[in-house]
Amino acid sequence: MSNRKPNPSALHEKAGIPRPEMISATAVGNIQHFRKIQPSAAALVEGILAGNITALSRAITLVESTNGTHLAKATEVINACLPHASQSVRIGITGVPGVGKSTFIEAFGKFLTGLGKKVAVLAVDPSSTISHGSILGDKTRMEELVKDRNAYIRPSASGDTLGGVARKTRESITLCEACGFDTIIIETVGVGQSETAVHSMVDFFLLLKISGAGDELQGIKRGIMEMADAIVINKADGDNIKKAQFAKMEFNRALHLFPAKKSGWTPTTATCSSVTHEGIPVVWETIEKFLELTKGNNYFFEKRKEQNQYWMLETINEQLKLSFYNQPNIQQLLETNKKAVQNDEISPFAAAQFLLEEYFKKD
Repeated sequence: MSNRKPNPSALHEKAGIPRPEMISATAVGNIQHFRKIQPSAAALVEGILAGNITALSRAITLVESTNGTHLAKATEVINACLPHASQSVRIGITGVPGVGKSTFIEAFGKFLTGLGKKVAVLAVDPSSTISHGSILGDKTRMEELVKDRNAYIRPSASGDTLGGVARKTRESITLCEACGFDTIIIETVGVGQSETAVHSMVDFFLLLKISGAGDELQGIKRGIMEMADAIVINKADGDNIKKAQFAKMEFNRALHLFPAKKSGWTPTTATCSSVTHEGIPVVWETIEKFLELTKGNNYFFEKRKEQNQYWMLETINEQLKLSFYNQPNIQQLLETNKKAVQNDEISPFAAAQFLLEEYFKKD
């Protein structure tokens, strides 16, 4: 009989490649030490105004921090950047999950950088209510745009409250503008009240839709439709082109049911494909026409003034809320009243009134 061993199966494990030597401990230590060094507010501002992306990222991280000691420093950076901001067009992009927002933004962003624009993408990623974590995978989806030198992508977790992320995004816009980005794209979570928050911080609001998913009926709802300055039917390629054209006609009819906008702009509908890039230039042409009209009739500038006032009031609301929940005696009373409410010993409204009265008591 032959002494040959049988051929190994497809599941046979081959010897792997030996692991390369680790980077020297000294190099690792130097990198870790550098990351721990906290630059001053002045150094961050200087870096941002010079177009340094690292300084921009560190400043946004500072703004997003929930550490109370970072608030004063973040405020100093933002105030120093304010005189160098506001020289951009701010575009909000929304749509239900699965509509292809990230793919569209990559195709749209690459088109804009091809025109010589500097594009910053601020993507809001939903946080889990269970684990409180976020995937923050927008950079992975936008693998071409992330390598573009004229583009910057910053995913941020939505966190526990919409107001918090909205404030952080609003301040991040200021930092990106001061860093020299002339086109700011804000991608919404795509659910709930995030659209309202983003609409209150952008110049142009774009609603992405898809055909063949019941969207024609769902789209004819006052809230989101009234906010949209343009509706774009995405994924208009292959066998879906005819369906997309039909959806475009349906949405166009729906838009005529709504009252005229204060801006004087009539919302438009279009189709596009983020894969073939068909229709992408039309989207930018629409935005340019919108800017020409609204800057000409001064609506663009008046809206920004209103938005600044709105965010001042929203910041006051948020700071009052944080102050309330962080006050030690309120934290103790809150736990006691929670149990009382659960046991029906006191109504939720009476408990809330009591806690507020305790908070506003003067020592």
